[in-house]
Amino acid sequence: MGGNLPAVVAYLTLVGLVLPLCVDTFAVAAALGVAGLPARDRLRVSLVMTAFEAGMPLVGLAIGQVAGALIGRFAGYAAILLIAGLGVFMLRSDADDEEESIVLLARARGLAVLGLGLTISLDELAIGFSLGLLRLPLVPAIVLIAAQGFIASQAGLRLGSRVTEVARERSAKAAGAILILLAVVLGALQLIR
Repeated sequence: MGGNLPAVVAYLTLVGLVLPLCVDTFAVAAALGVAGLPARDRLRVSLVMTAFEAGMPLVGLAIGQVAGALIGRFAGYAAILLIAGLGVFMLRSDADDEEESIVLLARARGLAVLGLGLTISLDELAIGFSLGLLRLPLVPAIVLIAAQGFIASQAGLRLGSRVTEVARERSAKAAGAILILLAVVLGALQLIR
């Protein structure tokens, strides 16, 4: 899809997929900020979050590119369904379960960090898979994903104690709504081509 779409549409789609990641990363980091993460641990946790929040989409991107090549012209439709499904999942997910994993991540060391990081970044894997299916430009995707991971986690950690639980939950729901809207727009573009 990225190769078949005008560059402007491909980059807007890329931004549309990275924006929910940013909102979700901020919400996760804000929950850590509320949990009372000591200032000395913020950089370590931010780097761990960046690794998962940026790394999982990159893993998904690689898998999605291979899958996109295998399913060919249906890759765009598969990506649209995946994006819409992820949006619905994010709208319906329970913030309390994720918040519990987040607090554990802040205290974890060693292999426990790996397990917990994987549990909170599965939606990022799905976004990356969608990026690959859509055949969006690789280098800008990597740069945007990594930048959002670090910036949103730092902002969330620093502002977390000032952000209410309702605001964090709404931001997670907003990420889901953005994905559903993006799926609708991509579906319309796919139909008019």
